[in-house]
Amino acid sequence: MKKIQMVDLKGQYNDIKDVVNPSIQEVLENTAFINGPKVHEFQKNLEQYLGVKHVIPCANGTDALQIAMMGLGLKPGDEVITADFTFAATVEVIALLQLTPVLVDVNEDDFNINIEAIKKAITPKTKAIVPVHLFGQCANMEAIMNIAKEHDLFVIEDNAQAIGASYTYNDGSKAKAGTIGHVASTSFFPSKNLGCYGDGGAIFTNDDDLAHTIRGIVNHGMYKRYHHDVVGVNSRLDSIQAAVLDAKLPHLDTYSKARQNAAKKYNKAFEGCGNVITPKVLNECLDKDDTCDCHVFHQYTLRIKGIDRDALVKHLNANNIPCGVYYPIPLHNQKAYKDARYNEADFSVTNQLVKEVISLPMHTELDNEQIEYITSTIIKFING
Repeated sequence: MKKIQMVDLKGQYNDIKDVVNPSIQEVLENTAFINGPKVHEFQKNLEQYLGVKHVIPCANGTDALQIAMMGLGLKPGDEVITADFTFAATVEVIALLQLTPVLVDVNEDDFNINIEAIKKAITPKTKAIVPVHLFGQCANMEAIMNIAKEHDLFVIEDNAQAIGASYTYNDGSKAKAGTIGHVASTSFFPSKNLGCYGDGGAIFTNDDDLAHTIRGIVNHGMYKRYHHDVVGVNSRLDSIQAAVLDAKLPHLDTYSKARQNAAKKYNKAFEGCGNVITPKVLNECLDKDDTCDCHVFHQYTLRIKGIDRDALVKHLNANNIPCGVYYPIPLHNQKAYKDARYNEADFSVTNQLVKEVISLPMHTELDNEQIEYITSTIIKFING
């Protein structure tokens, strides 16, 4: 059995290097390293894939979130509601812009932001909601957009973990993750479902005026060289990373399907194992047919009940099985973001999840032998 990786980037590269290498070489030879033709080519191709009017590439996913908020004109003191159970970048940029983060609880089954918690958190100072499409599945965007419309709020989708996923409305129609809110951000960190070979990110929007503003912000506030019309930052996707992403983009749906197939095999192995709760897939579409696109499994995250999760982590590591705990500490308990406004009783789900969750290896190169070894090792540990 080949060595198990949390993410097997080398295996994925070996599969596509005949496309990636010439694409990188083209950039090296034309020396258009910043804002070159490859960046514009990737931008157009991603717009077409997503069905969104504007993709604005930038340097990384955290910048993408910050720039989206800057583009909306949010002001210090404005309140921004987001999920307590996620990576710190989401709340980090809110604090950096001197906005007021308002953390709320998540759903127990799909780990995404809780709709009733959003409603409860809205005040006259609330200006935006940032739903995080955690682990590869969309938050309840239809409900969130209805809340936003009722209260005249912006919606900024944090799509760092769900590119390629689709959201299904109550009427059966669909939209790609990141194309539903007023604006969205994504990350192209190497381990993402669509990852480059360094840092990278992008902002999506269907709003022409907002797109124009954001294009200035990412480039020092310039639309014309040395004319600074808005306060900006230096955040551009370099051409080599764009070349890698453009080579990978045609494979994204295939990558998603490989992840879903791995998730099915994991699920099957854990059937009947009462201490293991497998990931919830909305509409149960993963089990219905092969056209499921609502969950792209950036992470395959279990909940472990009645068993010492941390002991299981040690056991897996001792057996050369990498795993992750995403996330071990709620944001409201992180030193940087603690606030007397928060009441522990409002975070009952998050406080439980941080004790239970464990993410298993999930990538496009997982094979049956590896999955069988991973799952049997977990089941043997649970059964003693």
